[in-house]
This record gives sequence, structure tokens and C-alpha cells, in this order.
Amino acid sequence: MNSTFSQEAQNIELDCSLAGYDYELPQELIAQNPALPRDSSRLLLVNSPNTGKYSAPLDHIFRDLPELLQSGDLLVMNNTRVLPARLYGRKSTGAEIEVLLLEERRHNCWLALVKPGKRFKVGAEIIFAARGSVVWGIRGQG
Repeated sequence: MNSTFSQEAQNIELDCSLAGYDYELPQELIAQNPALPRDSSRLLLVNSPNTGKYSAPLDHIFRDLPELLQSGDLLVMNNTRVLPARLYGRKSTGAEIEVLLLEERRHNCWLALVKPGKRFKVGAEIIFAARGSVVWGIRGQG
């Protein structure tokens, strides 16, 4: 990374709030299946490898990666897996709630994101209706 990029990077203020990363993403823009062939998946290039200066993001495909990497570049790999575990329910007040299960910490005890989280209080009950008349409920814990 050259000094020009380093100076520009120091002037960029990162938004570290969760609200800064909350946005609406239309369902039709979310990939439901891996690209075929796998190396044809989309790749977004943020830093131009030719100049070392910040540039507008450029669209590439994954198979371009070997030509885009240069000595000293940092490659960060994300090996997380998404669980198909998004639940929709209602609070006892009738308000809609979305629960995304992230990790089972112990049997039937999950780390989860709740949306809208600000209005979900510890001890609140969520009612989930599934497959007919079966009703499930959970209670929040701190």
C-alpha cells in the first residue's frame, strides 16, 4: 500500500454503529444458490491494484482474483455459513418480530438477532405459528 492510499485511508471515518449497516435489500438481489461455475461469482474490487489509490468500486468475477492480487495485499476470507433459520412471529401485543438464529449455544438455547431489537425487552414473549395450528413461544433472556 503506498503512502497516498494510507493518507486517504486515515481521512475516512468508519461508521461503527449497527444502524449504519441496516438497510433494505430486495429479496430478488439476494443469491439463493451458488453461482455455477463457482468461480463465476461476483467480486467487488474496492482498491485499485494498479495505483494503490482509492477508486470507485469495480465489478469483477472471482476467477479474476489471481490477476488482481499484488504483493503485500491483505486477503480476508469469510468462512461463515448462513443457517436457514429466520423466524417470523408476533409479540403478545400483536407487533411483528423477526428472529434470526445465529448459533445454538446449548440444547434449545440460541444466540439470535431480533428485529426490531429496540422494542424487544427481556422477558417478552414471541408467538410463532407454524404448519397449521402449532404455536411456539420463546421468552427473551438477558
